[in-house]
Formats: sequence, C-alpha cells, structure tokens
Amino acid sequence: MTDKQPARPRALLFDLDGTLVDTAPDLARATNALRAHHGLPALPYETIRAQVSNGGSALVTLALGLERDHAQHDSARSFLLDYYGQDVAAESRMFEGLAPLIDAWSVSPRAWGIVTNKPRLYAAPLIESLGLAPGAFLCADDLPVKKPDPKPLWEAARRIGVTAEECWYIGDHRRDIEAAHAAGMTAVAVGYGYLDEEEDIHAWDADHVFDTPAALAEALGY
Repeated sequence: MTDKQPARPRALLFDLDGTLVDTAPDLARATNALRAHHGLPALPYETIRAQVSNGGSALVTLALGLERDHAQHDSARSFLLDYYGQDVAAESRMFEGLAPLIDAWSVSPRAWGIVTNKPRLYAAPLIESLGLAPGAFLCADDLPVKKPDPKPLWEAARRIGVTAEECWYIGDHRRDIEAAHAAGMTAVAVGYGYLDEEEDIHAWDADHVFDTPAALAEALGY
C-alpha cells in the first residue's frame, strides 16, 4: 500500500476483471480452446492471466500471434468470445476477501458500482451468476466512449447519487488510473490483478496501491 493515509470515500467503483472478479480461469479456458482449434498446445495459465485485462484481441494475439490488422484476427476473436460466452462464470469468482466488503458497502448510506470495458453481453450474465447487485453498472457498449475516457465513471457516480470527488475508482490496469484521474476520483490500483511481469504498478501515479484484497478491505475498515 502507498504511504498516503486513505480518506474513506462515500462510494466505491470497481473495474470488473482482475479487480472485483477473478475471470482469468474462464478466459484462459477460452484462449486455450482457440489454440486447440488451430492444433496448438495449451499455454500456461499464468501466461494467459497476465493478458486478461488487455481484452479479447490481446488474447488472440497471445494465442495465435495474430495482430489486430491481420486478416484472420477478427474471426479468431469471434471464436474465442463465442466459446467464452457459452459459460462466463464456470470458474470465475469474486476475489477472496471482497465479498464482506461488498456486503458492507451495499448498506445505505454507502454505495458501490462497476465500470468495465467488458461488453455487456458477457459482463451482465457474469455478475448475475455471482449474485452481485451494483448500484451502477456501466459496460463497454453502454456509452459511445469507454475507459480511459472519464465519462463512464461520471455516469456511474450520477446513477448512485454521489459526486466524482466522493468516489474511489479501483482497477488493475493503467487505463483505470488514467480514467479515475480524468474523472476527478481517487485513483486506486490493485496489485493482485492481471499484471504483466514487466508492469510497474507504482509508476501509474495512483493515489493508493493495495497488493491484496485484504489490504484494500482493511483500508476501508473491513
């Protein structure tokens, strides 16, 4: 954790994959299904996990070496996402230690929400399967823009009736911190998410950094 003393917010806004929910097992399963479809052996789980927050296109590039401008990239991405969409919550779970925090923050006057770059087609059944009921839930296709643009964060704050300054936005990717700063929210980085080995989370200029879900919960008094 950073040495800054956190001031407790009025509302919490979370990124989804790698921050609130560990979706890597299901996305790794889909990534290796794509490789198997092309006659390739499975990749190690940790290799795939490090790329999950970069989205489906990054997983296609990892799996097959096809960059976004490759003629076969889009069809490979469709295969991966179709496979993933068959069961988005087979193995995905909230990160250990966050359920009590969410339960506490669901009681008025506190509020919480999710702002994700995951399409609603996959994000909605995921949170439904996990029994999550955020006060605001913004997905990649809900607005004309997505993170790191601050507008989805502002809209989430509006829906739960708080100002941007009263929110923590919590994420495991540099774009999450950029979005939080642009929105005027407290930017919180978590080190338990899907980080590449070469990524230095402390270089993101977050207001707070927490290495574990327990450290995040403790800072908020839970």
